[in-house]
Amino acid sequence: MQAQEVLRHLRIPELDDVRQYMRGLPTNALMGMGAFAAITTYWFATRPKALKPPCELGLQSVEIPGGERARRSVLNDSDEHMTHYYSDVRTLYDIFKRGLRVSNNGPCLGSRKPSQPYEWQSYKEVADRAEHIGSALIHRGHSHTGDKFIGIFSQNRPEWTISELACYTYSMVPVPLYDTLGIEAIAYIIDKAAISTVICDVPDKARMILDSASGLGRTVKTIVLMEAFDSNLVTRGQEFGIEILSLKDLEALGKVNHQKPVPPKPEDLAIICFTSGTTGNPKGAILTHGNVISNTAAFLKVTEVHCMLTPHDTHVSYLPLAHMFERVVQGVVLIQGARIGYFQGDIRLLMDDLKTLQPTVFPVVPRLLNRMFDKVFSQADTAMKRWLLDFAFRRKEAELKSGVVRKDSMWDRLIFKKVQASLGGRVRLMITGAAPVSPTILTFLRAALGCQFYEGYGQTECTAGCTMSIPGDWTAGHVGPPLPCNTVKLVDVAEMNYLAVNGVGEVCVKGPNVFQGYLKDPERTAEAIDKDGWLHTGDIGKWLPNGTLKIIDRKKHIFKLAQGEYIAPEKIEMIYNCSDALAQIFVHGDSLQACLVGIAVPEPDFLPLWAKKRGIEGSYSELCSNKDVKNAILEDILKLGKEAGLKSFEQVRDIALHPELFSVQNGLLTPTLKAKRAELRSHFRKQIDELYAKIKM
Repeated sequence: MQAQEVLRHLRIPELDDVRQYMRGLPTNALMGMGAFAAITTYWFATRPKALKPPCELGLQSVEIPGGERARRSVLNDSDEHMTHYYSDVRTLYDIFKRGLRVSNNGPCLGSRKPSQPYEWQSYKEVADRAEHIGSALIHRGHSHTGDKFIGIFSQNRPEWTISELACYTYSMVPVPLYDTLGIEAIAYIIDKAAISTVICDVPDKARMILDSASGLGRTVKTIVLMEAFDSNLVTRGQEFGIEILSLKDLEALGKVNHQKPVPPKPEDLAIICFTSGTTGNPKGAILTHGNVISNTAAFLKVTEVHCMLTPHDTHVSYLPLAHMFERVVQGVVLIQGARIGYFQGDIRLLMDDLKTLQPTVFPVVPRLLNRMFDKVFSQADTAMKRWLLDFAFRRKEAELKSGVVRKDSMWDRLIFKKVQASLGGRVRLMITGAAPVSPTILTFLRAALGCQFYEGYGQTECTAGCTMSIPGDWTAGHVGPPLPCNTVKLVDVAEMNYLAVNGVGEVCVKGPNVFQGYLKDPERTAEAIDKDGWLHTGDIGKWLPNGTLKIIDRKKHIFKLAQGEYIAPEKIEMIYNCSDALAQIFVHGDSLQACLVGIAVPEPDFLPLWAKKRGIEGSYSELCSNKDVKNAILEDILKLGKEAGLKSFEQVRDIALHPELFSVQNGLLTPTLKAKRAELRSHFRKQIDELYAKIKM
């Protein structure tokens, strides 16, 4: 059957453009051409030209003279680090003032109730509310020279950002709190920063503050609540000498006692961001306005050619505002006069929020990417559907390799339309970070979603990011070159045999985005920043030939086995987590044992399909108890380890399957989703002992 006949019988509206194209070909070109060949011919004839990297030098970073082998971004306009993007925006207060101007007082912050549309507050409304809250705080005794630390204890919502802006308007300093830290850690932060006023969203958070007041945290004098509360809470507050009032009343107080704004300077403190380590008390990272602005400017510089935001863009805010990743993204959004829509507060309703909001800016963490990937493949439940999905992906992957990013190809209309619609259908900029992403998953989603999709790397101590992929290079397996706001170098870690001369070592960062130190903690500050101003991240990186950085290991958490071999478990876990069947894995070993063991959590959505392909059926819990499933997963991860070059002593000898994900809620992950190794070791002590006992038998 000739191609035109085949296409005529394929009654798919999206193929009209293919039919139209085929009509224009010479008759002899159509002879014997099937529908498959016709579609492929159309794809090659109509694919767009590639987007090149935004610099003639491509991705190759620039070496810094002096013999240290440090590197900086090719996007720098001079030898100086980038400190700002707009000459009139040097503080977080300036960000909002510019957003107000360029948006022409358009929509700024939005929220919604269940099954309702988003309701928006304009830039002017947000600015007025911020001035009222700030004025009330000043009226109640706070000031930029004295009592300047204001606690914010809330989920993401407009009032969070308004309270933050209130602090910036009067040169005060917000100190975010989050409940996953636990009451003891909250009390520690309140005491460390001498916080006298905490702004909370719900009464339960206020109760946690009151509970902390019985130990440390005795500096609190006022709790402000965004939502309604009863008289019992007020009475309990009075027992501790703490006044409880509503945000509405605080705003009214500020309105009648309005104070003239006291804008900050770039060198002024902007925020104290407490990071929860895997051990010990939280550390309060001190960040200035200049720190945050330089990081924001660097992101703007990287994206300016192909993905600069406008007032028409919308960002969905669901990643915790207590962390700097989300804060920098919001800065990038607000500086361009765009809008921020907040999720309803329940991550399970996020997909509904996305469909309603239809965001164009969507930051994600690897865990969510894994879920998206698994969902797409679980829907391809027949051999033909899987083949078509794979074929479509390969076609779009070929475009990615040429620098082409789009969502209007035939493959988008036929195959990837649903996954794009699940995010609202308008996403054009995504960024991921916080943890390693499987190259397979990242490449697939870049192809499927057809948007500018960046991967970055950093930590709170360098504000948020220090490297990020750039347009034109959509390869996976690295975290991009240095950002324009900093220089990156690698230093020797001799005990792990990582040497900078070989292009491998601990990642160190220097630039205006590097923090000022930890609040009232000179010892830990000296451990993080050396005498020359280099931040030592604790991560092991490797320079790739094109100038990008690959994170391959972690300096901390090294232990010895019985024969004296050094083991870095996080490197092994990073490799094993590339298994399709796994969601998480904890690798354990100690100096009394000769080998490693692991606790593995299978991927709940994908495991049944994965097991079925191997002839094993059952519910998720049944599969987690199935010895054949365990052996199949063990075989899979050992194969991955061998392919990645792990030595025999770096491979686990055996694993136990665990059905419940490690999470912040069950105390096995930090709020930044890093493994709490001591807690994991204690929690799984019985399973670990059983694994070792079985190995010795």
